[in-house]
Amino acid sequence: MTTTPSFNSWVTCSQPNPQANLRLFCFPYAGGNSMIFRTWSNNLPRNVEVCAVEYPGRGRQMSSPPITRLEALVKAIAPVLLPYLNKPFAFFGHSMGALVSFELTRLLRLEYNLKPFHLFISARRAPQIPPTKPPIHVLPDPELLEELRTLNGTPKAVLQNPELMQIFLPVLRADFAVLETYIYTPQQPLECPITVFGGSQDQETSHETLQAWREQTIATFSLQMFDGDHFFIHSHQNLLLKLISQQLQMSKHSL
Repeated sequence: MTTTPSFNSWVTCSQPNPQANLRLFCFPYAGGNSMIFRTWSNNLPRNVEVCAVEYPGRGRQMSSPPITRLEALVKAIAPVLLPYLNKPFAFFGHSMGALVSFELTRLLRLEYNLKPFHLFISARRAPQIPPTKPPIHVLPDPELLEELRTLNGTPKAVLQNPELMQIFLPVLRADFAVLETYIYTPQQPLECPITVFGGSQDQETSHETLQAWREQTIATFSLQMFDGDHFFIHSHQNLLLKLISQQLQMSKHSL
């Protein structure tokens, strides 16, 4: 029996499951933290242990300065994740987390000869598609706050609380900098299956830009759309977890 490694500020397993034979690592969206995924184990197969990745600057990593470049973030995550990769593992990433999990998958392949058995990408255009909007991480606070209201991912109570925003804004700026300074470099497609999730009312992504993830794998690919906006991860959580469960059960039989 292999157990979950001891305390690690980067990785939170809210419901440790030593009996699990699969691990699902979850990567939050910009401004998000590991708490997003704290109840996911309740709606996933019993053989799956859910481990959420905590970026610096929030949660148990509150005292660490946030990282502003994707390459640096991925290089920091990879070594701390290694002790957890002693079982078959899958990645789920929403928005910023999708890009982090993708580049982490490429780094693990290159430096450690490891790969997830499945990559779940949520609410993020394919990495080879360049941005169409100007960067927002450089905006003054009032304009950045207005962008956050438009995105609909930050609770109104937080947006209207100056003390909370004083803590939250630097983290959010760093996360947007991670996304907006990212430069895609072509590599060989991945060998793991990719499942992509999208919201039909998401202003940040289109069906076409989600479908373009197909180019990133030589294994199976599927795209599932939800009747929601960019944050369908909350509004359609039960259905999302049901679809992830189905894919994990299918993958389990092929491992």
